[in-house]
Amino acid sequence: MVTPLELIRKKRAQAVGRIISNGYLSTKRVYVGMATCEIAAGSMDVMEVFREAIAGGTLRDVYLSQKGCAGRCNLEPTVEVIEEGMIPVKYGRVTRERAREIIDRHLKKGEIIQEWVI
Repeated sequence: MVTPLELIRKKRAQAVGRIISNGYLSTKRVYVGMATCEIAAGSMDVMEVFREAIAGGTLRDVYLSQKGCAGRCNLEPTVEVIEEGMIPVKYGRVTRERAREIIDRHLKKGEIIQEWVI
């Protein structure tokens, strides 16, 4: 018979495992704009590039999520990169190719790509 304390410990361990596996404790966060207008501008393709990089192990310790409308339709799709101890960086007009560059240059090497910053 499982005691209530053992059940609580098991549930806690499962919850902590989900938090870690979902990347909620990551030092880097990437938010892709996924409002209706951003999807129309191609943000689903951009999101897929980041998902593939995380799933394939190219990116580690990165939390990936979507965000809503930023009111900047002329600059979509947008990607925001937030790193622990750094000022958030928002990129505009992100394509699949630019997403790959953001991964290689910004997330891996720490280089902010100034010409794409909004």
